[in-house]
Formats: sequence, C-alpha cells, structure tokens
Amino acid sequence: MKWEQLLSNKRFGQEKTPHRADDRSEFQRDFDRLIFSAPFRRLQNKTQVFPLPGSIFVHNRLTHSLEVSSVGRSLGNDVSRLLLERHPELVKTHLTEAGSIVSAACLAHDLGNPPFGHSGERAIGAYFTEEKGRKYETYFCDETGDSLTPEQWQDLIHFEGNANALRLLTHHFRGRREGGFVMTYSTLASIVKYPYSSSQAGRKGKFGFFQAEQSDYEKIAQELGIKKIKTPQGERYARYPLVYLVEAADDICYQIMDIEDAHKLKILTTEETHQLLSSFFTEEEKVDIRERLSSVDDVNEQVVFLRSVAIGKLEQECVRVFVENEEAILDGRFEGSLIDHISDIPNRAYKHCVEVAFAKIYHSQLVVDIEIAGHKVITQLLDLMLEAVTHSDAIYSKILINRVSPQYDILAPTLYERMLAVLDYISGMTDVFALDLYRKVTGMSLATV
Repeated sequence: MKWEQLLSNKRFGQEKTPHRADDRSEFQRDFDRLIFSAPFRRLQNKTQVFPLPGSIFVHNRLTHSLEVSSVGRSLGNDVSRLLLERHPELVKTHLTEAGSIVSAACLAHDLGNPPFGHSGERAIGAYFTEEKGRKYETYFCDETGDSLTPEQWQDLIHFEGNANALRLLTHHFRGRREGGFVMTYSTLASIVKYPYSSSQAGRKGKFGFFQAEQSDYEKIAQELGIKKIKTPQGERYARYPLVYLVEAADDICYQIMDIEDAHKLKILTTEETHQLLSSFFTEEEKVDIRERLSSVDDVNEQVVFLRSVAIGKLEQECVRVFVENEEAILDGRFEGSLIDHISDIPNRAYKHCVEVAFAKIYHSQLVVDIEIAGHKVITQLLDLMLEAVTHSDAIYSKILINRVSPQYDILAPTLYERMLAVLDYISGMTDVFALDLYRKVTGMSLATV
C-alpha cells in the first residue's frame, strides 16, 4: 500500500463536489462535524464502564472519546513527523495531516455502541442466540416476503459496535435520502478495526461492517488502495495503517483511565494504583517520577500525574513500534496491535493492568449491576420493536412505530433492513432514554405531556 493513495481527502458520498474554500483541512472538517453532531453529544449519557456519575464523576463514552482523540492526535502527529524525516518526498501528501485524521477517527470510534457499555453489545448478540430472537434465524416475514440469509444472521448474533459506527457514518447514501456525515475516505477507513464481514469473524465475533455496508467498505478500500491478504479465514482486506493508531489510542485510554476511575470509586487503593501506574517505568525512570511526585500532596492529583506519565510512555512506545514496522504495516504483514509489540517493561505492566481490571473492576458490583439492568432493558426493547416491524398492521405495533423518528427506515422493504433499523434505533439511545422508554412501554411509568 502507498501513502500517496492511502491518504485521501475525497468525501464518501460527495466525490464530485469541489472542496470549499476554508482555512480548515478536510480532515479538520471531519473532526468539527463529529463534535457538533447529535450522535456524538449523546455519548455523554452512555456508559463507558462504570454507571453514569452520582456524587463521583467517572468517564462516560463522551469523555472517553475526547481523551482517545487527544492521544490519537499525538500519535498521528509524532508518526507523521518521523515518517516525513524518513520519506521527505511525501511532504506534499496528506501524511502531514495524519494527526487530524486519527483524531477525527478516534472521535467516531464509539458512535455505534449501544447504551449500557459493552454489556449492551453482548445483550444484543445474546438476544438472537439465547432469547426470543432465535426465531428470526428461520423466520419468514409475510409483510416483506423474505427471510434472513445466513450471512445476515451472522451480523445479528455477533452485533458489533465497530461495524455499527461505519453504518452510522455511511448509511445515508442509498439513493433515498441525502445528508449525514459525508466523511473523508481516510477517516472512514481509520475506524474499521476489523476489515471483514461477520462471516469471517471467527471465535471472537469481531468484524468491521454489516452485509448492508460491505459494498461501501469495498468502495473505500478500492479508492485508498487497501490490499487484500490471505488468512486462515479466507481472503480479506489488510488493515488500513492508521487504524493501528486509533486502536492504540483507545487501548491506552480505556486501560489507564479505568484504573483512575477505579481509584476514585475506591475499588483500588491508592497504594495499588500507584504500583500499577509506576510499573510502566524502569527503576531509573521511577527515581525521577518519585522526585516530581514528592511535590504533589493531594492523593488524587498524584494519581492524575502518574496516569499522565503512563499515557505518555505508552504513546512513545506505540509511535516507535509503528515507525519501526512501517514496511510490514503497509504490506499487510504486521500482526496484532501496537501495544502487543511495545518494550518488555511497559508490556508486562499493561498486561498486569488488564488482569487487575478484569479481576477487580469489570467484575465489581457497580459494573455487574448495570450489566444486569442493561441486559433486561435492551432485551425487552428488542422484543417489542422487532415484533412491531414484523407485524406492523397490529394496533400496538402502529403505536410503537409511530414513536420512532422518521430518520430510521423502520418499515424498509426487506426483513434484514427492518431489523437493522431497529438496531439503529436502540443502539442510538442513551442509557437514560433507553431506561425511560423501557419503563413507559412496560407500563412502569406513564408518559406525560
């Protein structure tokens, strides 16, 4: 793959529209469009890991995305600077704007995630494999006159927020309506961590696009010159190079920030937190950190300082790995994430943080409680809405359908499109909206004018 082709400011859906005269680059426009969009604002009421804040503020999807974007910009800028030193002939390409591309993609990376954190994704997949949704595998819809293909069924049972983000950013261009994000090809490619369909997802169930958006991704890949590679699962596209930087920014932030949040909530002690965040450094580096830390009296500010230097360390390591492996990345031969290849000491520290997070954070009562509640809410809403779109003439179905915004193609001509529209509707909800709607449709509370 070639940087000259990989970095394009052409816009998906407006390929022939001339660029507007403005001081901003097209990639900075991507960033601004996302910041001011309704789906991005809704992230403030979507769970990241811990329940939305009461007296103690912890991260939600919005603050997480902003922090990932900040780290992503640093990664992109540093990689751009080092690669331009190696390839000065690329100075007139968009490689100079790698930081802006990665930063915008980081803002968008969680837009497709449903309410209630990662448990929301699992709840949707579980509905089709363990709940009443199993019937739709072989269901024939009298209204649309069709059923799901095996590939479409895989999309549902492995529902993936990453694939849903690409859908959200591209699905307006079907010849039926205009508008939407109209992002650049490079920003769109940068959010697709798994550039293959659900039928190639394997055991982990991760994939990058639904069947409905497969042709869209193929168009993006062709435009940018993303090569195909052979894998045990069959031929698939190689990862777009800047995806590694978006992924690294996400990996760095969620792991380190979850430690800080756990300290605030007293799930981890101050001593445990200090040990975890200090373990990324050599003994020599720790001496300097302790000297700087000695002037900070407040315990929370000490954790903030340690968190910042740990993030800085990981950012430097990921930049080094990317630049050293540029050739393999461009050839589609690089395996794993950037974090997997960082130096031994920070690598062991990162893995230890992951182990502690799973043992003490992700299985804590605060997190498990919201998983239980979220599973119940999402399952009930799916049950009611899917029944409504497959029996739209029923009186109660009409009431539910009338409640859905016209932006969702809830009565599309095929069963698959109707079911995806329901997932669009539910995954776009905030935690608060989903819970409020659940209470209303189950009669637990009455809507008021």
